[in-house]
Amino acid sequence: MVLPPLTLEQRRAGLGKALASRAERAEVREALKRGRLSLRMVLASDSEAVRKMPVLLLLTSLPGVGKPRARKMLTELKIAPTRRIRGLGARQRARLIARFDRD
Repeated sequence: MVLPPLTLEQRRAGLGKALASRAERAEVREALKRGRLSLRMVLASDSEAVRKMPVLLLLTSLPGVGKPRARKMLTELKIAPTRRIRGLGARQRARLIARFDRD
C-alpha cells in the first residue's frame, strides 16, 4: 500500500503529536519510578499515548526491574514481549497487578 505524500503542515502536525506522546510516556515512566503512580493506575489509563506503550517498557520503569527481570516476568506471566498496554487482556492485567502492584 502506497501512502499519499504529506504536506509540510501535515508532517509538522505529525511530528508535534509524536513529540507530545513521547513526552507523556516519559512523564508516566518517571512517575512510576518515583512512586507517584502505581501500576494499577497506569494500566487503567485511557490516554492513547500510554495505551500504546510496550508492556516491557512499562515494567522496566518500575523500581528494581531491569530488562532481564522484566522479560523473565513477562515469560512467567505468559505475556508476549512485544505486547502493548492496550493489547492486554483482563487476566493479563490482573496477573501484572498481582505481581507488581504494591497497593
